[in-house]
Amino acid sequence: MANFHEVFKERHAVLPVVHVTNTEQAIKNVGIALEQGADGVFLFSTVGRSLKDLNIVHAGVKRQFPDFWVGVNYHDLVDDPIEVFPSLKPDINGVWLEDAQINPLGQGQLEALRINMAREDSGWTGLYFGGVAFKYRDRVSEKDLRGVAQVATKYMDVVTTSGDGTGHPPEVSKIETMRDGVGDYPLAIGSGMSENNIFKYLELADAFLVSSSLLVPYTEDFDPAKVKALVQAVRAK
Repeated sequence: MANFHEVFKERHAVLPVVHVTNTEQAIKNVGIALEQGADGVFLFSTVGRSLKDLNIVHAGVKRQFPDFWVGVNYHDLVDDPIEVFPSLKPDINGVWLEDAQINPLGQGQLEALRINMAREDSGWTGLYFGGVAFKYRDRVSEKDLRGVAQVATKYMDVVTTSGDGTGHPPEVSKIETMRDGVGDYPLAIGSGMSENNIFKYLELADAFLVSSSLLVPYTEDFDPAKVKALVQAVRAK
């Protein structure tokens, strides 16, 4: 399996999230991310596409940028997370599941284990970003948050959390609690990050998965200046 700190050499990984509309649009935006100093990207499915469609887009992106780190998030394209792993080609560098199905303490982790078994059976060796206490999922109580984060380290490569909704940053206290739970294990934030607030999280998180704050208004395309400003804000620490 891949190791986060071996894959990403910088202290933090800046991973813009491309909301894919077609292959040409994805290539354009991945190129912007690369040119402005991002460490990689995630390709995020949009409504109406299939898992196969997103894999075709990914293949087109990798032909253009073979050495750049490019992961996928199938979002609403799968009903069961285990469907993801048999479809992953070796050059898909990472996969992000928004719900890694980590249960509150005392309930067992059968679904998380089932996902891991599917991953192992597939032979895929990329980085698995697993959603824990993620937006639009069952809320994890404050008293359970540290323990849930700690348990999650056994089932994924990067524990990945968010604020309460798209574009909403998590409370700093939430990330502090989760950092306490995961220890030195990689921790990512998947919502609400921008050049204006990211300084609050640089001592707490290892990776930032960012989309909304990077877009040209009313489009799904990155503004190069915004991507550059975010990368500079992270690297300035």
